[in-house]
Amino acid sequence: MSGRRPRRRAPKPRARRAKSRRQLWVGVALGVGVLLLPLLGLFGWAVLPGPGAGKRFLVEWPRDADAGRAGERLAKAGLVQSPRLFAWYLRIFSSASELEPGPHVLNDALSARQLALRLTRSRRREDKKVTVPEGWHHAQLGRRLEEQEICSAAAFSRAVRDEGLRRELGVRGESVEGLLFPATYELEVDSTPAEVIRTLVKTFRKRFDALAEKHPEGARALRDHRGFSEHEIVTLASIVEREAVADEERPIIASVYLNRLDDPEHKPPKMLQADPTAAYGCVVEPERAPSCAGFDGKVTPALLRDAKNRYNTYKHPGLPPGPIASPGEASLAAVLAPAKTDYLFFVAAGGGRHRFSRNFEDHNRAIDETR
Repeated sequence: MSGRRPRRRAPKPRARRAKSRRQLWVGVALGVGVLLLPLLGLFGWAVLPGPGAGKRFLVEWPRDADAGRAGERLAKAGLVQSPRLFAWYLRIFSSASELEPGPHVLNDALSARQLALRLTRSRRREDKKVTVPEGWHHAQLGRRLEEQEICSAAAFSRAVRDEGLRRELGVRGESVEGLLFPATYELEVDSTPAEVIRTLVKTFRKRFDALAEKHPEGARALRDHRGFSEHEIVTLASIVEREAVADEERPIIASVYLNRLDDPEHKPPKMLQADPTAAYGCVVEPERAPSCAGFDGKVTPALLRDAKNRYNTYKHPGLPPGPIASPGEASLAAVLAPAKTDYLFFVAAGGGRHRFSRNFEDHNRAIDETR
């Protein structure tokens, strides 16, 4: 046998190319990993809960806040622990140019990602169920919206009276009061007040139109004989809403107020004499009426004597300037289809019920009997 070793064959070209490709892909994978790890780390940090326990913050966001200033602003407010990481998260996963100026509702338990979603008003931010009760006015609703982190109460109150928004929605009165329809809504957190108002008014219009179609004769009579538009109907319905408890009494209470507008025996003429209207004047215009000083929700004799309160229907004839609350369907229907009565007075009789009278003597007797 020969002692010569067998000659090693040179690698085939195909094998050399496969080995080169494997080496290339390994290099690419390592490079991608080097790039992805910091990004994954940053995203992981961004989904961690915020530094606090959920304390609510109202922030007026400036127009010129870039990513760096956004991080500093939030860190100063105690909403993020690292302004630099938040700035990088905003640059990479969102956009500082999309930060919406104006009022925002935030809290210190939100993750950096949740903060970015709110500040950019992304459609990916969470929504919450919010119930608008019958008989609430806009200030009460504004407080609930702020508690639920939907929008700022102060910003909501401003938007309720915003002239441009009222014109857009075709609202004739001084505010959208009365058109914030009572229902349960799915609302996005940190919405603009205008978005919320558009949603509620849209629901109102849908329900109101359906009721008007259901009671065409009543709607026609109010329009043709009284000159009532949507504004006046809702105004009267809001008073019925604040006075009534039992649904079956709503058409009777509506008839009492219509009788007071029409009946020459009612003195003073055309005075609705509705306590809730005077109280509402102290909610929206407390500076106009001296009797509103120290108002705590209770209607006092001094309040009912104060003619400087534009909503005081003991001193000003006819309907007040506008709705005083959000009426539900039952109160709107009561105005569109009031009961046929000759009552001019009513008094609470307990259990959410009332006693109705035609004349003042019977009314006083009913008062004595219900004490």
